[in-house]
Amino acid sequence: MLQPAIQAQPPATEMPSVKAIPDKPSIAVLAFNNMSGDAEQEYFSDGISEDIITDLSKLSELHVIARNSSFVYKNVTASVPDMAKALGVRYVLEGSVRKAGNRVRVTAQLIDADNGGHIWASRFDRDLTDIFAVQDELTREIVAALRLNLTHRDQGRLAQGRPVDVGAYEFLLRGREQASAHTRTGNRAARSLAADAIAIDPEYAAALALMSFTHVLDYVNAWSSDPEASLRMGMDLAQQAVEMAEEQPTGHFALGMACMWNRELDRARAEVLRGLELSPNSAELLILMAHIQIFSGKPADALETLDASMRLDPHYPEILLQFLADARFSLGEYEQAIVAIQRRLQQNPQSETAYALLASCYGHLGRMEESRQAWEKALQINPDFSIERRRRVLPFQNPEDFNRRVDGLRKAGLTVPDVGPC
Repeated sequence: MLQPAIQAQPPATEMPSVKAIPDKPSIAVLAFNNMSGDAEQEYFSDGISEDIITDLSKLSELHVIARNSSFVYKNVTASVPDMAKALGVRYVLEGSVRKAGNRVRVTAQLIDADNGGHIWASRFDRDLTDIFAVQDELTREIVAALRLNLTHRDQGRLAQGRPVDVGAYEFLLRGREQASAHTRTGNRAARSLAADAIAIDPEYAAALALMSFTHVLDYVNAWSSDPEASLRMGMDLAQQAVEMAEEQPTGHFALGMACMWNRELDRARAEVLRGLELSPNSAELLILMAHIQIFSGKPADALETLDASMRLDPHYPEILLQFLADARFSLGEYEQAIVAIQRRLQQNPQSETAYALLASCYGHLGRMEESRQAWEKALQINPDFSIERRRRVLPFQNPEDFNRRVDGLRKAGLTVPDVGPC
């Protein structure tokens, strides 16, 4: 779908324990090997793998592990049974992509991790312009090999959309690769590449959604000279993406995210629900829904949603730990919030947001010195960290939910400015 998730954070590095295999068929799609002899073509093989995950995630009869988790095993020496056990799946799809000039070869094999046997394998040698047909055939052959009984709705989800120019598609894949850098520079590069894709195909919904995503991140992170204009642009582009391809979850993710930051929480929730109808296995959409639930004053619901996301993405992005902490904080469970924050800081020690919430937790617990140390660390990481800006940006439906975070700082004796209503 859209990478990276939510606020452009890297995946957690902590290895999950062995997971229970779901009752329904379950699969992990590993990153396909780049056999092109050109490291710069890595974006293409990764993109093919990601799009197969996206297609399979549309099926309600299948449990599909998210890209964040399956790509952890890229360039890692591990047996298929071990990977399957760690991810909690029975089946693993692996393959390779060789791109040379205007030709592409995709090989794939589906492995039953219970016995290590190959239950399906195929090779596709096609013109590059046929890459979308290859993805469609590959997905349908996997469905047949797994003997899935697709509902009428599932069959509709797999239907191919409008034709896409392969040049525009390559720009999109490069843009997604740049966005995964999790930086301001990467965000700008992703936007430029999305613009290149749109120049070729002005109705390319996935490129419109990616461009929307970059503008919304500019707003959230104050990466532009006019954040409000960035948010408006993100809203407009996401709306266009939905209008161009209502049946694709990517646009609904982008519009749901833009609406959330625009304080249209009910509309954001509706867009995410529609996205989940189209892609029931989307861990990204579930994380976004949890974020909306936190801002809507429903932290208990958010915890359930985050748990569902973690089942699909056991190597979840570390930003999820921030949302866990936010939900626990909103429930007044400060000790548990601290545990989640400390886990996040082990993976991302440069998060001023985590330290700021940690300072508030300590303040509410009367642990004054620890609160002051955490607050000093937040300001050390980002001297421009602003309570007032966070009040303006964070779309809490109930202002008291934000004020409670400020109150924790004040209880620790920290000097924080008065803030107006959210």
